Amino acid sequence: MLEITGATRIVVDDQTETTGSLFVEGGVIVDGSSGEVTETLDASGCVVTPGLVNAHHHLLQSGFRTLPGTRGVPMADWLPAMAGAYGAAGIDPSLVAATAAVGVAEGLLSGVTTVADHHLNWPVPAVSAADTVAVARAVAEAARALGGRLVFVRGSARDDPQTAAGSAEAIVRGLLTRASGSIPTGGVSDDGMLQVAVGPAGVHSDGRETFELLGEVAARHGLRRRTQANEQVDVVIALERYGRRPLDLLDEWGWLADDVTIAHLCAVEPGEIARLAAAGVSATHAPGCDLPMGWGIAPVAALLAAGVPVGLGTSGGGSNDAGHLLADARLAMQVAPLVGPPIAARTMLGLATAGSAAGLGRPELGHLRPGAAADLCLWDVTGVADAGVADPVAGLLWAAPGRRPRDVYVAGRRVVEGGRLVAADERDLVAALATRLAR
Repeated sequence: MLEITGATRIVVDDQTETTGSLFVEGGVIVDGSSGEVTETLDASGCVVTPGLVNAHHHLLQSGFRTLPGTRGVPMADWLPAMAGAYGAAGIDPSLVAATAAVGVAEGLLSGVTTVADHHLNWPVPAVSAADTVAVARAVAEAARALGGRLVFVRGSARDDPQTAAGSAEAIVRGLLTRASGSIPTGGVSDDGMLQVAVGPAGVHSDGRETFELLGEVAARHGLRRRTQANEQVDVVIALERYGRRPLDLLDEWGWLADDVTIAHLCAVEPGEIARLAAAGVSATHAPGCDLPMGWGIAPVAALLAAGVPVGLGTSGGGSNDAGHLLADARLAMQVAPLVGPPIAARTMLGLATAGSAAGLGRPELGHLRPGAAADLCLWDVTGVADAGVADPVAGLLWAAPGRRPRDVYVAGRRVVEGGRLVAADERDLVAALATRLAR
């Protein structure tokens, strides 16, 4: 049993903090009352938090940041600029392996222990289901090699509906089938390191048939469903194409339910917030994407007040250019008063942990109560950036926006030590991506 001792503060969850010891055994948090301590970790000068959960990312975009023609432009211009870059590089398992490794590593080095990858782009021209399984497997293997948890979301963006559904089914079977031939209900591997979900990009790109067929795959295997809605552009396109708002369409197509998480939700009206709450839908706030893209600010305080679970995501490198979830939590906290009441740092930290985990249907993640997965971060608060900080937990967000954790554990295994990856040299990952992009 590992004992983590001497911490300045241990954030158990957004309601509970302690200064005692934290105990880890068998990859989970235990109460320490039984068992023998065989290892100790000195956390002096550190705040210990649950591992952060990035509930919405596009890992492929980690290889395509700050591209010409993608900054400060309408989405109608942004999309073809990104698509052109993908086409020039050629989407295949080697590309997604390199971009995923960089994205997952960036997350781990900034305290993200679980990342949900909404994968929307596939090899072209039309590919077989086996080809898409190879892409999904490459992403999953890159995350596993570094020790991070992955939620792979089989996304669709104007894909043929039947093709998308067949691919989703094949990915579930290809990535999750046990040696016995069975598939775990809920789409989560037995060790909890991999989860599969489904998610059309949104009503602006996919029609009713895609939503319904991917929903059937989700129902068959108990998968979570995820999509994007109510960015400003999404509302405009839905009104032009259907004469309806996005949430009207999602409701009609069976996608307002308690197994659905919707990212962005910038342009939502009070009645729509009540509708989301009544349906049990969860939300993902992504201010690091929404603000530079000009989509607005999701009314997080109003969503929370209505009872909508809210998590945080960075979205992809094509819009955000960073996968630093704590920095985006800080941004979300700072801009919250522009659309509602202020949101406290501890509440926002809770969104980046338990809030995101709730949207993934993962109650074992995002907190450090006994029985939780032992995913945790040690944040050194003794440096000059934290000098004069009276509240070290609030200081995690208010001070040092680009801070890195000292150590990170996933499932009780140390994956970052002294600010460096344990399983790889980050410079090698950078070089591998550069070599692949230059190919």
